[in-house]
Formats: sequence, structure tokens, C-alpha cells
Amino acid sequence: MAHQITKVALIFCVISLNSFRAFAQDDLMDQLTGDEEESRSTYCKATFKSTRLINGHTMENVRPGVLDVRISHRFGLLNGGNNFLGLDQAKMRIGLEYGINHRLMVGVGRSTQEKAIDGFFKYRFMKQTNNEGSKKIPLSVTFLVAMDMYTTPWADNTIPNYFSSRLAYNYQILMARKFSNSLSLQLMPTLTHKNLVESSKDKNDILSIGAGGRLKLTNRFAITAEYYYVLPNQIYSYQRTDAVGIGVDIETGGHVFQFMFTNGNGMIERQFITQTQDKLQDWSIRFGFNISRVFTVSEKATRRFKEQCTYAQ
Repeated sequence: MAHQITKVALIFCVISLNSFRAFAQDDLMDQLTGDEEESRSTYCKATFKSTRLINGHTMENVRPGVLDVRISHRFGLLNGGNNFLGLDQAKMRIGLEYGINHRLMVGVGRSTQEKAIDGFFKYRFMKQTNNEGSKKIPLSVTFLVAMDMYTTPWADNTIPNYFSSRLAYNYQILMARKFSNSLSLQLMPTLTHKNLVESSKDKNDILSIGAGGRLKLTNRFAITAEYYYVLPNQIYSYQRTDAVGIGVDIETGGHVFQFMFTNGNGMIERQFITQTQDKLQDWSIRFGFNISRVFTVSEKATRRFKEQCTYAQ
């Protein structure tokens, strides 16, 4: 399976060498998605309205010179007893994401769960086109590389503990297609590597595949969903289950509010893909939300980006 995923990645990398352009957008989500105007190109506009679906990433990037400040909350379990449907408990992540150019964005974040610090970069290889024009690109492809480190105290200080044991890595190919103005779907082959696992039976390299989508209801409202399936015979030391989430995106000016229900454990890939143990059939789900606010940091980068988009042929 790992060999097959590698082959898919190489194929998309080769295809992408022939397919790069700058992108711009004039609606309220210009700064977030960085898509090119449909009137000036044949590239698809706003496949997704955010860089996140529920917990996982979409193929969208923030545009050059723009900083996206993201605050995420996940409350306790709805069936967690006397906790007011989980609202008495909360996990939080705050993140900063910045667009380097029209292909590359970077981000860092800090989570209260495991006191984890994470960082990532996303590189967009290719962008889906409409049926117009000479270029025919059927889907958008973005590559994500992420790393995280938990900083909670060691469970056992009587044995040698190594800094590298705190680290985990995540690699994803985000393949998305906008089928209509209302429907976008995405597939996410994923490899998660843990330097330290719970037992000798557990795999350090964990293969999974995610699927998600967005259904637009109005210009301001959309339904989103995602699901991550972890291949069997990789984790033995605990009863893991697949992460599922469904939510609503609400766009208001420079803000994007995402409200969701999920059984996912945490808000970074290692946590919600490989460590989720709550089952939907037991109503072990959490209410949560993401808030995104974008700021233009580099007027020069944004202006240059617009000029490139205006005159690109």
C-alpha cells in the first residue's frame, strides 16, 4: 500500500510540472483562498471556502502576504455525564498560517491537548480548470507535510527518554475536484509516522485514507463532512476507531465560522487520525468550532500577486 501511495504521489508530481499559474479572487474570501478570477482564466474558483474541512486540511491556501489567525475549540463528549453536554470541558488550538506565494503556505499552532506544538507547509502542485480554454486539468492537488511535538511530562522518568520520541510526522496528498457550484469532494491518502509507539506490535508508519466534501447551500452557508479510515493491522495497544465529522460553514465578511460535531480526538493529524477512540454509536461525539480571521501583512506581496494574475495568459 505504501508503494502504491508513493506511485500516486510521483504521478501527480510529474503532471504538475506542466501546470502552474497564479490565482486571485475578488469576493470576501479572496485573502483566504487566493483563487484566480474566472473572468481572466479557466481555473476553478473557491473549491472550498476554508483551509480546513473539519479537523483536516483542504487543498486551499491563503494568498501571498496574508496571515490567517485560526482558533479551534472542541468541547467534551455529549454523553460525558454532568458536564452540560460537554460544554464544561474544552480543548483549544490557536494557529497562524501565512501565504508565501501562490503555491506555498506555512503554519504553526499550539494545542492544549498534550500541550502539543505543530507546524506544516502546503504546496499546491496543480489547480483544476473549467471546461473552457485549452488547459484541461481535472482536479486540484496539494501536498501537505506536518510535524508535531507533545510537551507534556514523561509518564515514566525512571527510564531513558529521548527528545525525538516526542515527534510525529504527517504526509498527505490532497486531491480535490469541484463538480459544480454546489459540490466539491476531496480524497486524502495519508501517512503518519510516530517516532515512539505504545507497544512493539504497533506500527511506526500508519497508513490511512480520508474523504470529505462540501455542499454549498447559499452564498454564505455550506455543509462539510470528512472521514478518515485507518488501514487494519497497524495499531494494537488500544481500541482505535475512525474519525468522522460533519459541520456547517458560515461566511461573514473577513471571518469564516465552522461549527461541527466530531468524534475526533484532537485537532492535529496524529491525534484525530491515529488516536480517536470514541464511537459514534455510543453518542461519543463532541461539539466544536473553528474561527478564521485573515489579515493582509505584506501589501507588496499581495499587490504583486494581483498584477501577475491580471496579466497572466
